[in-house]
Amino acid sequence: MQKHARKRNASTNDNRSSFNANRVIGADCQKVIVSLTDCFTLDDAEDFAVSYLQSEYLSKYHDEKVTPASERRSRAITKWFSTEAKNVITNRRLRGMDRGYNVLPRVTFYSFLSFAQGLTSRILGTLDDYVALGSFSGGASTSRGRTQSQPAQKFVGKADITEEAMRYLGVIHHVAPLLREYESLCTLNVVPGAKLFTVPKKSDIDRCACKEPDVNMFLQKGVGNHIRRRLKKQGINLNDQSINRKLAHQGSISNAVATLDLSSASDTITVSVVQALLPTDWFEYLNGIRSHTVEVDGEIVRTEMFSSMGNGFTFELESLLFYVLMRTVAYFEGVPGVISVYGDDLIIPSGMYDSAVWILELFGFSINPDKSFHDGPFRESCGGHYYNGVDVTPFYLKRLPTRLTDVIRVCNQFRLWAMADPVRRYAYPAIFHRWRELLMHVPQNLWGGTDLRVDTQAVTVGSSHSKLVRVKRKLNLPETGMYLAWHCTNWNRSSDPDEVGHEPEATETFCRLRKAIPGASVDREEFYEELFPNADSG
Repeated sequence: MQKHARKRNASTNDNRSSFNANRVIGADCQKVIVSLTDCFTLDDAEDFAVSYLQSEYLSKYHDEKVTPASERRSRAITKWFSTEAKNVITNRRLRGMDRGYNVLPRVTFYSFLSFAQGLTSRILGTLDDYVALGSFSGGASTSRGRTQSQPAQKFVGKADITEEAMRYLGVIHHVAPLLREYESLCTLNVVPGAKLFTVPKKSDIDRCACKEPDVNMFLQKGVGNHIRRRLKKQGINLNDQSINRKLAHQGSISNAVATLDLSSASDTITVSVVQALLPTDWFEYLNGIRSHTVEVDGEIVRTEMFSSMGNGFTFELESLLFYVLMRTVAYFEGVPGVISVYGDDLIIPSGMYDSAVWILELFGFSINPDKSFHDGPFRESCGGHYYNGVDVTPFYLKRLPTRLTDVIRVCNQFRLWAMADPVRRYAYPAIFHRWRELLMHVPQNLWGGTDLRVDTQAVTVGSSHSKLVRVKRKLNLPETGMYLAWHCTNWNRSSDPDEVGHEPEATETFCRLRKAIPGASVDREEFYEELFPNADSG
């Protein structure tokens, strides 16, 4: 019994037992891991893959002794406010833009927008009630912290919602009467908007994100799912990052494609950009379910940005907008070639790089020069880094290693990096010696296996013996919430809602709601006049 109990509790995360196989490592082992890339000589560093790993390995390392968490957070918030100040300028510039202004040679702003708007409209399709059929994620919301954020928990109890989103409750209950029957999403607490928080990003600064109100997030996820499906019909698969990685690999050889990365992309999607590029009814709906304000350290701030990280449709919306802008540039420039988008990771023909950068900056976006490449042997996209066709993707140490799993993770990552290039693993003896030095800190019964992406078993030559197993904490989830969450993941499971006809009344709820919104039913010309009141006719 005692032996059986010890085996069961030999876990990586079990506070209920005095025995934990995921033991604490010593200072000597920590020093080896932190100084991992010091094993290379100056001659070794002449190789691009080695020098690149040395520069990137500790670039995301968080150490309180170097940069305290409070300072990283303060810098992130300062940057957020600075981005909002830039967004004010973008909104004013776009709303006052002369429609006859040539944004490209012999292409007026009006012509550019007309083509982009048409493309966006065709991709999005008709706005109907089923777009409101969303879901919950496992992230924190304004009403629930991370430990109480399981989707099943969000289907029961009081939920937060903004006043602007209240009008769409009827749409949810129309397409999902079950939610009304179980009084889910009915006990509501109206809140001003989202709440800002930060997460680790680099060694000197955090990244800002927002916790959204629960019902807003449910509706936002519905939009995100719809855009994701519609983009897939255009060949943009937001479920597969390998597409961009393959194109980046090819670009590092042929120089035919450029890789672009944007700085603070989601935070620079302004209200005017979305209003200019989306059909009127789609803009009204997204504008109604987003958070118009963000609470920053107790201060309520009305945002110039349309949505931020944490919003359920931000990733899909930015992918759509960047795809449309790049397609429009390619059309007017007459540049053939592939265009692929994954969030703010863009792949475009190298021949339109300068025009693409100009248009993106015109619409308020900023190119990250350190991660954008259009000429030369290097390309980077979606976590893949390539130099002359060779995989030089680095790995990162993000915090001080403290446990055995940290040692195993670095061992496997180092080996994976070495094996990415057949020449690399044999060219530098330092790789093997440093990997072997780390391996000696791992018990031999945890050697073996084949999966280099785990931290529970060190991959070595030979048969597999044992591996660490995490003991999962059993959650006491509400049965009603689990039942509704299961139904939510199986809506229209047997068919693609974009491929089958809906009931005639499927869009009536949205139509009735739009009639109740002042100024909602306007045609494109009237909408343009409202958006750009200072524009000259043309």
